[in-house]
Formats: sequence, C-alpha cells, structure tokens
Amino acid sequence: MPTPDHPDPDPDPDRPDPLAAERDHLAHSRAALARMRERTAGLDTAAAGDRISQEILESTIYRRMKALEDDPTVPLFFGRLDYDEAHADARGESFHIGRRHVTDEDGDPMVVDWRAGISTPFYRASRAEPMGVRLRRRFGFHHGEMTALEDERLLDGVDGEHSEILESEIERPRVGPMRDIVATIQPEQDVIVRTDLARSVLVQGAPGTGKTAVGLHRAAYLLYSHRDQLHRQGVMVVGPNASFLRYIGDVLPALGEIDARQTTIEDLVARTLTSLHGRAALRGEDPADVATLKGDARMAELLHRALWSQLRVPDEGLVVPRGSRRWRIPSYEAVEIVAGLRERGVRYGAARAMLPQRLAHAVLVKMELAGDSPDDRVQDAVARSRPVKQYAELLWPAVDPVRLVLRLLGDADFLAEQAAGLLTEEEQALLRWARSPKGPASARWSVADAVLVDEAADLVARTPSLGHVVADEAQDLSPMMLRAVGRRCTTGSATVLGDLAQATTPWAAASWDEALVHLGKPAAHVEQLTRGFRVPGEVIEYAARLLPVIAPDLAPPTSARRSRGELEVLRVGDVVGASVEAARRTRERVGSVGLVTPDALAGDVAAALRAAGIEAAMLGEVPPEVEAESSTEFDAAVDVVPASLAKGLEFDHVVLLEPAALVSGEADRVTGLRRLYVCLTRAVTSLVVLHADDLPEELTPRPAPPGR
Repeated sequence: MPTPDHPDPDPDPDRPDPLAAERDHLAHSRAALARMRERTAGLDTAAAGDRISQEILESTIYRRMKALEDDPTVPLFFGRLDYDEAHADARGESFHIGRRHVTDEDGDPMVVDWRAGISTPFYRASRAEPMGVRLRRRFGFHHGEMTALEDERLLDGVDGEHSEILESEIERPRVGPMRDIVATIQPEQDVIVRTDLARSVLVQGAPGTGKTAVGLHRAAYLLYSHRDQLHRQGVMVVGPNASFLRYIGDVLPALGEIDARQTTIEDLVARTLTSLHGRAALRGEDPADVATLKGDARMAELLHRALWSQLRVPDEGLVVPRGSRRWRIPSYEAVEIVAGLRERGVRYGAARAMLPQRLAHAVLVKMELAGDSPDDRVQDAVARSRPVKQYAELLWPAVDPVRLVLRLLGDADFLAEQAAGLLTEEEQALLRWARSPKGPASARWSVADAVLVDEAADLVARTPSLGHVVADEAQDLSPMMLRAVGRRCTTGSATVLGDLAQATTPWAAASWDEALVHLGKPAAHVEQLTRGFRVPGEVIEYAARLLPVIAPDLAPPTSARRSRGELEVLRVGDVVGASVEAARRTRERVGSVGLVTPDALAGDVAAALRAAGIEAAMLGEVPPEVEAESSTEFDAAVDVVPASLAKGLEFDHVVLLEPAALVSGEADRVTGLRRLYVCLTRAVTSLVVLHADDLPEELTPRPAPPGR
C-alpha cells in the first residue's frame, strides 16, 4: 500500500500515482459541492407565488443548504468501489463512497451517498461473498487531508481481510462530542442500519459495540430512503439525559439530517404537562420505591378506570323541543347509546364528541316513526341544540388529564375506589401525595407523575404517531415510560437500543420481551451485538468480571481490537488528590479525558482540578436554557463525569474513582455493580482505577490455583 510514509519500493515513473489521483478527485469533488451549494443559494424564493408557498420553499432551501455544508476537516468520501464488468447494474463502474451525494456539472456522480444501494457492498462485501466488487479502496485522512489509501481485491483474493486504515479509524482518539461512523460500519451493524422502515428492531449491545451509533445511522438511513414520508411524519431520538443528547447531537447534522428531533423522556412528558397547564412544571422528585410503583404497568389500568369512571348514568331522559313538538329519549336508551360508544374502543374525547350526534340520531328516528322526513341538516341542528349539548355534557363530562391525575394522587377515597383489586392498601398509601395541592400550578410534579399525565392525555385524545422513534438506553425506562415512547410510534416503527447489563434504575426492564410488550412492539426483531470495537480487550475483560452477578444470561462481550489497551488499578490514600495528579498526567496524551466519579464526589473533584489550574467541565452543570453549542461539556481538557451521567458516553482516557463508593451509592448492590460496569467501560484507550476503600470482591484479583 503506497503512502507518503511508505512509498512504493519499486516506483514506475510511467505509472500514475494513485494517491495523487485520489487527492485530485477529492479537490474536484469539494469544488463540485461548492457549486451545488451556490446554485441552491441562488434560487429565487419570490417566484413561489404566495406567502405560504414562499415559506415552504425557504424552509426547503434552508434544509438543502445545511445538507450541502462542507467541513474541510471531514473527508467528503472515505472509500471507493470498483465493480466487475459482470455486475448487473454497475458494469465495471467505480464509485466513491461518502457522507453525501455530489455530482459534477453534467449531473454525473462524483461521490455517492453511503446510504445508496450501490454503496452497500462497501460494508458487506467479502472475499467469500464479493457482491460483484472487484476492488474496495479505503482512504486514510488527517484533518481532512488524504494521507493514505488501501486496496482490497475481493475477486482475486489479494491482501488479507485486516485493514490498517479501518483499525486506525476505529481507534482514532476522539475529542469533543460523538462523531459518525460511516467509514467504519461493520457488516453486522450495516444489516441493522438498513433494516426496512416497516420493521422495528431491538439492539441488545454490549459496551463498545456501537449500538448508539447504529441507531443514529439507521435514523439517517431511513430519512434518506423515505425522505417525503418521514419529513411529514417525523423522526425522534429519545436519550437518557441532556448531557447525552449534547454528546450525540452532532452526528445526524454531520450526515446532513436536521429533521430528527432529539429529546429525553423527562422533556417529552414535561412538554405534555405544560401544554395542558402552562403553569404546571416538574419540581418534585420521588423516592425510588414511589417512582417504581408509579412506573408499574398497573398504573395504566388505574388511569383507565379513573377516566371512564367519570361517565354518569342519567336520572331522567332527554327532551328536545322542535317546533311545536317535544321529542323524548328515555334514560335507558341514552344508557344504551353511551354503552355502544364505549364498545367502539375509541378514545374518551373522541367518543364524547360523537355523543351529541348519536343522541340527535335517536331523535331523528323518532321523527321518522312519527311520519316526518328529516335530513342530515336537521340531525346536525338537533346535535347543536342546547338540550342535547347539556345532556351530553351530563352523561359524558369533559376530563382534564392533569386534574384527573391530581385527584387520583391527592384524594384517598377516589384512589381507593379506582384501585380496588389492583393495588394493595400499602401501595395506595405509597402512591398518595402527603398533602394534596390546591391545583396543577402548585403541585410538585415529578417525572413519574408527568408520565402518568401523558398516559391520561392519551386516553382522552390519541397521541399523534411519528414515522420512527429511536429509544436509547431503553433498559432504564419503566413500563409506563416505555408506553409513553411507544405511543409516539403506534403507526410507525422503532429502533430500541440498550444493554440489560447496564440497567441502573430500580424500575429497569427485567427482560427485552417484557419491555417490547410495554412499548407496543412485541414482534420487533432482536439483534445482539457482542463484538466491541471501541473498548479495548483488557478493559472489557476486567469489567466482564461483574457479568455473572449483574447479567448472568448475557453472552460476555469480546473486543475486536488487536490493541489490548491499558489498565491500571491503584490504591491511594486520597482519591480526590490522586485524581488531580492522574488528570494532569493523562491530559498530556492525545484524546479526550473523563474523570468518572461517584456523584457525591463530583463537585469536590471539579473544584480540586480547577484549583490546580486544570481546565475542567462537570457534566450536568449546564442549565436547561443554555444552548448545546455554548456548553463547555466535551470541549474542556478534562470532563468530570458523575457516575449517573456516564451512560452512553466514551472517552479515550478514563480515570475512575472509588468503585466501592460508586456501588454503595445505589439502592441495592446489583444496581451498584451495574453502574460500576457502565463506568468501567467508558474507556477507549486507557483506564486508571483509583481507590482508597477495598474494591468490590468481584474485581479483586483471584488467587492462583495451588501448584502454580
């Protein structure tokens, strides 16, 4: 493989330099992309005709301009496919594979989008199954400049399957937020990424297997393949916390996709709460046992009972004056009409809207029996009449979902009535607020409360469905949270990402089968990823000592990397002081640095680093109103990471403080060991464990067998 550092040992002056030719193609491709952007910027929006059409055109142009942005530090393409003459479609053509489609002035492709069908063999072709590819070429880059190329001749069986460029790209130090993996997608990952829109997928992925990246790239692939449909229906990514969203926030925009909304489960349900009552807000926190009960699937049945208990049985019939006549609907007939609407299985609010028309239809039937010939206009007039509207309101009153939950949690008698046979008296006592608030604005709503409001709101009026939802770290969602996510994709599909071994909430999923039922996707296809590409072998093997306790049924992960990584376990007298020295030593190395610490120590560690003159940012310090781009998270020399926020993140170098305190800080030991497993597996290159207390017994060195 000729590169600037390793020139061809037998150069032929008459043979063209392939690296120079590819650099030339890269330069021409960048010029072509610039022309495409200039043409888009020059489009005349004034010709749209009317204001609405102009706004739509301007929005379309804006999205197109964002998709055509060029970052000189990011290569336009990372590979090339040369097809064999016998290939049915390509017939000997060559295609450069990149992050977006680029054409020349004649409309011929200079770079083909990685999501196009013709690009699939770049990820899946092998010597055993070449897929018509004669040559696969990978390019090495440094700050956007092409530095190397590497050829794999699949039909000839030339060269081994190991790729130095691929390995260096996978292991390349990462500074700042997460980036895309389009150059390194593996065959098993590509199968998930290109799964059809109609199919929901669950990915059980061990640390370092790239499950988050796979989920984001599937979203990008679906937005490319079903652009019009998903632009109308929407795509949403649900992450575990705001720091995680800032960490992954650049991935989809870097792929030219800005239409996907990114949120947390907390923000998702808080939005429902505030949309129903503008002054209601999340201000409370539940103890673990209360939050677990509120997240139990039985709460859905409790809310269903509470809502439908609002229906009333009339004391008397309906009387409708019409001209000189008075038409009567007896109470038993009104009860039958209400029962018929309930049997339809529609939402409470939808059935309530139908009731006046049903009552009016019953009146018209009596008119016809009396010899009249009323038409639809008469029925509409009767349905809008005051007696019918008042009677319908009496039978089927309007329900405010917020006030329904408020009453359920604050009124002991109402709760006891609805929970009979469903919740024990002890559970009811646990569920009730200690003091009932005066109204929605004064209530100290918790996240679990807002999830209940979200459920109640859906019972009243169906939640609009998106085209696709990506749910990351889904193992930590309660059954009621899973229902909240699932109703956002009732007519769409989902990509569910998680790892049962990393479940760290008291209400976490016991199994994926159970979680998928709560999500409303019981038939979802399940994929398991165990081959890690980012976590080095020595680190993953050390962390895997915990698996027999925290997830005995899961296959242990393996590392695909040849580099074993670095692991150092040190006993120290003062972990905070030792962390400063470790940070000072580690920050001199290439790549990102994360100091992962028990939550209780995070403030002390951040203060000690700053006092020592080390630039440090503490995750979670960013106020909600601060935009992601103004945050110093993932941009400082060292990130202090409270253990509760470590999930889903990765750093080239990790210093982990006091494992025993981290374990004891959770509600139970298994949850604590799972939290420790998460924190141990954030390292990409090196892991230093600092401890003053004894390590958990699962991590203590095992004595050698007798005779060794």
